[in-house]
Amino acid sequence: MKKPSVIVFDVNETLSDMSPMAQRFADIGAPEHLAKFWFASLLRDGFALAAAGDNGSFPDIGADVLRGMFDEMELNRDSGSAVEHVMGGFSSLSLHPDVVQGVKALHGAGYRLVTLSNGSTHIAEKLFTDAGIRDKFELLLSVEDAPTWKPSKTAYEYAASVYGSSPNDMLLTAVHPWDIHSAARAGLSTAWINRDEAQYPQYFQAPDHTVPKLPDLVTALDKGRLNRGS
Repeated sequence: MKKPSVIVFDVNETLSDMSPMAQRFADIGAPEHLAKFWFASLLRDGFALAAAGDNGSFPDIGADVLRGMFDEMELNRDSGSAVEHVMGGFSSLSLHPDVVQGVKALHGAGYRLVTLSNGSTHIAEKLFTDAGIRDKFELLLSVEDAPTWKPSKTAYEYAASVYGSSPNDMLLTAVHPWDIHSAARAGLSTAWINRDEAQYPQYFQAPDHTVPKLPDLVTALDKGRLNRGS
């Protein structure tokens, strides 16, 4: 596999630390563990729309899923205010501690950086601006402007088309095995960030690179280049 020139980043959970979303649920009187269940349900419904050839709005789906959850719960505020409070948590998230160093290292090594998120571009815009790394990214892309969400092949093809690149010149970096598998099937090389020492599912196509932290990706890519003798 050729060395990529463009690094494509997933955003939610890959770059952004979403653990504070649990506190948003606690704030409204809901169990904190529902944060992970809610986000998984949001993705499930977005994936279902993509499988049907449709493209849903991340915030609209997220809010609708919350309304369905909260209708059967006793909260410390009305359902509308509770939904607004949880969804507002996205704008206050920060990056994982390893991201700034990793982004700067990849940019300094000559890689061109873009994002491809199932969420909104303004979330990535705020994350990177607050962290002082917005200038390291050439494009912030969202599937809101693509035919369908990731993991549909058309989402990755959309990123390649907008950037003016071939998929085999691009490397998708993500913490989600489903994203890794789907990007590989679309012709991208892949890097899995495994911060939690998790086991990669055997039913998904294995990543080309696995690193515990984002800064390690520069070394992994250099090793891959040297092993290929290029």
